[in-house]
This record gives sequence, C-alpha cells and structure tokens, in this order.
Amino acid sequence: MLKKKLVNLSTYLSEIAVHGMQEKKGHDIVRLDLRNLNSSVSDYFIVCNADSSTQVKAIADSVEDEIYKSTQASPWRKEGLENAEWIILDYFDVVIHIFKTEKRDFYGIEDLWGDAQTTSYQSA
Repeated sequence: MLKKKLVNLSTYLSEIAVHGMQEKKGHDIVRLDLRNLNSSVSDYFIVCNADSSTQVKAIADSVEDEIYKSTQASPWRKEGLENAEWIILDYFDVVIHIFKTEKRDFYGIEDLWGDAQTTSYQSA
C-alpha cells in the first residue's frame, strides 16, 4: 500500500514561493504561518529582501514563474512593480512580500505578526 502525504495547497504555494526567492538569492527569507492566529488575513506571509530594485523585481518574477509552472496560478493582485521597493504578490492564502533591504527594516512587517510561527530559509 502506498502512503500519500497530503499537503495543504497554501503550504505548497508557500514552499514554491520560498524556492523562487532562493533562486534569485533573496536575503533573510522568512515564512510566517498565520493559520492559527484569529485575526490573520491569509495562511502565510513569505518575506525576503534584496539590495536593489532590479533584484527585487527579479525575485518577484521568479516567484511568479515558479508558482505558475507548478500550479498554473497567477497572483490575484500585484502591487509595487513600478518602483520595486516593496512588491506584494497576493495569492489569497499566501501573500509574498519582497522588499528592498532598507524598506523591510523600516516597515518591520514580521513585528506586526510577532506571535506567528516563523521559519527561516537560506538562499540557494
């Protein structure tokens, strides 16, 4: 008998997003698991930063490409592409935040969800 591990779709999307960030050398990649928080707006926030607007855009493109290749899903909404200082890719249950380093420090998004379970990842 074959055992099959069922993975929640939002967990799968979050893992693909992390991979897309790693492919373009995103810094300080963190996945915030918001599923057990009463006031959460999604299942996961995935956050990383980069040193330049060019790299921020490349990471966003990589994440979007990886998710599309694996699931044929496109983001419901995209914000910040013009300036590429903070790009948000919204997949409903998974929201991806890609910051320029100084913007991430300024906004401190992880602090807003301090009681979320966090997982940190290394760049590839």
